[in-house]
Amino acid sequence: MKLSSRIQNDLGSQLMNNSLSVPLTMDGLSQHYGVSYTPIRQALDGLIEDGLIRKKENGRLEPIEIFKPYPYDGRSFEIEDSPDPSIAITRELIELSLSGKEIFVREEITARKHGLSRSSLRQILQRLAGEGLVLHLPRRGWQVKPFRQMEMDAFIEIREVMELKALELAKGKLTTPESHLKLMKIRDNNQLPEENKERAQIDNSLHAYLIDLADNPYINDFFDRHGNFFNILFEWEGENDNAANEAIIQHHEIIDALLAKNWALAKKRLSHHLHYNHPVLSNLNKQNHRS
Repeated sequence: MKLSSRIQNDLGSQLMNNSLSVPLTMDGLSQHYGVSYTPIRQALDGLIEDGLIRKKENGRLEPIEIFKPYPYDGRSFEIEDSPDPSIAITRELIELSLSGKEIFVREEITARKHGLSRSSLRQILQRLAGEGLVLHLPRRGWQVKPFRQMEMDAFIEIREVMELKALELAKGKLTTPESHLKLMKIRDNNQLPEENKERAQIDNSLHAYLIDLADNPYINDFFDRHGNFFNILFEWEGENDNAANEAIIQHHEIIDALLAKNWALAKKRLSHHLHYNHPVLSNLNKQNHRS
């Protein structure tokens, strides 16, 4: 093994275990390993490419916080383990996103943890990149998109405008027998838990149905471009019993107003639902500020 590779592996191990014992400077590393600058420079280039360190604007090097399983302790409920590695990885990345930090995924560690090859893991990460949950940065790896409450508030503000406009455009189609049956089906699919059921059954398709009926390409474009990341978070939040129950009640209220053709009330209830149906995400944001 080349000298530079041995140095890279040693530093990489220290970085992954948060046990770096030497300064990330050319002089410090050269003295520590007793070598010239050349193998140090090659090792550092490799660590930058692996996404373990970054070079700041002033030229100094700093470690990059890497992927660790469940670093976020503020979860308000537990998520059941899933045998599907894609689902398990998605949930772990969501938790990392909710920490609000710019964290990088280490392919080798993550693939080994879930019993995957690195090529299989990359396929999952590429899909999640398309959905907006992770970002692929050339020569640096995969970065989890950090959750920002400010961004979610801005998204919901525009989402309200778009969905209320969609409802306005869809009114004529919502009076047909086919739409009546569709709305009733969505309502029935939103079921509060019974005594013998552990979880509520939630169906969020009402929003997509209104957008489809509106048939406006610019509304569609907004949600295609910006909705995926937040939809993933909203689905995750729906696994919280209180949030799911509240969403079901609000869905029923919106659909009841639509079936009664009370458009003003339907808009009012839809607006309320969009703004006040994310208590878990809001609470997590408050915990992040306190931590």
